[in-house]
Amino acid sequence: MCALMAVLVALLLDKLWGEPPVWLHPVVYMGKALGLLGQWIAPRTEVGRDYARFMLAAFAWCALAAIVFIVYGLLQFLLPDSLWWLSGLLIGVLLKPLLSWRMLKDEVLAVEAALQQSLPAGRERLTWLVSRDTTQLSAATVRESAIETLAENLNDSVIAPLFWFAVAGLPGAAVYRLANTADAMWGYPGWRGLGEQRRHWQWAGKWAARADDVLNWIPARITAAWLALLAGGVAWSTLKRDAAVTPSPNGGWPMGTMALALGVQLSKPGVYQLNSGGRAPQAADLQRSVNLASKVVVAQVVLALLAMIFVAFWMWKAGLHG
Repeated sequence: MCALMAVLVALLLDKLWGEPPVWLHPVVYMGKALGLLGQWIAPRTEVGRDYARFMLAAFAWCALAAIVFIVYGLLQFLLPDSLWWLSGLLIGVLLKPLLSWRMLKDEVLAVEAALQQSLPAGRERLTWLVSRDTTQLSAATVRESAIETLAENLNDSVIAPLFWFAVAGLPGAAVYRLANTADAMWGYPGWRGLGEQRRHWQWAGKWAARADDVLNWIPARITAAWLALLAGGVAWSTLKRDAAVTPSPNGGWPMGTMALALGVQLSKPGVYQLNSGGRAPQAADLQRSVNLASKVVVAQVVLALLAMIFVAFWMWKAGLHG
């Protein structure tokens, strides 16, 4: 009951207020710690096989994960056991910063709003969501990128944190959020950063990338299943084929499902193409993608409510026979 209430509280807080202020956001501090360590770990020059950097980054990642796990474990341990509703409320408050749906939805819709003004405005707004060069993108490819980001981050920002919360409580959700942040900051091979902060992550980021892959393996497929179910079904053989063409072993599942559900093509030039027989996304498709993803979030709420009702009924029935 406590955990189920925490999920409802976290999603309600997200809907009502969105993200907490920067100074209070734990993910911001995770990012700062990763940034400081990354400047020390990753080399300033391009190197070949660098097992020493790989091991050093792996050790730093594990140390940070241990700290996060212990801190959130202590916070959860210190909450009152006797008042499950109070513990559920407080855990929900602590869980909220570890997931984010409202901000993701708003930013994706902001891309379409900017496109309605002009193509350059849409390209500029997309840079808030992706790290790729947007200067040569057409209106259709801007929408493709926004829909891809929505689908992939529906997993990263909602389903995966909730999954790891279900598995390992607050510590599990917090370690997942650290892993996902580390992948974003360390996990992309090649050069990252500008000026004095420019570093080469070919080997230093491998552990962070693989750890994120492992932690997202099950949630990404759960996300794809929810999208497929709520869209009325998709072609499994096509989804399985498309999911295999993305560099990530996980990202292709929610993105491929979204492409098939909308009947559109999603691609990254020179890297992958999902639902190649689909049409180019139009303005309405971006809103449709948000609507479908919103249904997945609502499904989590309904599932938690039904589970709470079931548990309450079971406890009441057990009390009658006790």
